Amino acid sequence: MKRGGDLAVAALAAIVALPLALSIAVLLRCTTGGPVLQRQIRTGRHGREFQVLRFRTGGAGRLGTLLRRTGLEELPRLWNVVRGEMGVIGPRPVRPDQLDNHSRRERARLAVRPGLTGWAQLHGHATELDLWYVEHRSLRLDLHILGLTVLALLRPAAGRLRPTGDRRG
Repeated sequence: MKRGGDLAVAALAAIVALPLALSIAVLLRCTTGGPVLQRQIRTGRHGREFQVLRFRTGGAGRLGTLLRRTGLEELPRLWNVVRGEMGVIGPRPVRPDQLDNHSRRERARLAVRPGLTGWAQLHGHATELDLWYVEHRSLRLDLHILGLTVLALLRPAAGRLRPTGDRRG
């Protein structure tokens, strides 16, 4: 059921985001002259590694800063949701090198797909918040997080929300 919901939300988001994403891609290509997308390795559900997609913002000047501040550089991650590597809601995706420092309890976040948004992304980016989500996940909580995310994205200061909480390239 969660996977179906992820696909439905990703499809709706893609309808709205596709013209924006194409515009961003054209602007980045014109600004940087290089590749528009970059891939990064992350660890997902059950410890499986996958390549997360994002717009390449390095060298894009003000445009890159704007995309990072608003989280729009992460629009291509909708493709990761479609592929089943990520969900719409879940813990932040983990870099493989960070797993070496995770305790057994912290590795519990690997029991679910990482998400585009989640409890930690909305409330402070702490691993404890990701673990709290994993321990309390439910349809009701997911709907609550989705609602909070929509509200955060609609606020003028939406740049404070980092939908995936992934701050490093």
